[in-house]
Amino acid sequence: MILHTLNRSPLESTVYRQALRALAEDDKLLLIEDGVLGALPAQQALWSSLPGRLLALAEDLEARGLSEHCATGIEVIDVDGFVRLTEEADKVVSWY
Repeated sequence: MILHTLNRSPLESTVYRQALRALAEDDKLLLIEDGVLGALPAQQALWSSLPGRLLALAEDLEARGLSEHCATGIEVIDVDGFVRLTEEADKVVSWY
C-alpha cells in the first residue's frame, strides 16, 4: 500500500487529479493542510473512486473550523493515526 497525501485544496488546484490517476487499488489518500477542504460534502463527488480509502487529518479540519462539516464516508484520523499509516505503508507520496 502507498499512502498518498494531498495538501492542496481541490478548489484551488487540479493536482488532486494527478493523485487520483496515480492511486492503485490498495492505496490510500490522506487529505492534509488545505487539502482537507476536499472533505466538504460539496467535494465528495471528486472522490467517488475511493470508497473506504479516503482519509482526512483531524487536526487540519479543526484548524480550519471544518470538524463538524466533513462528508460521510471520509475517515477522520489524528496525527497518531497518520503516523501509524506511514508505518504501514510501503512508501508515502506527497502531492502539493
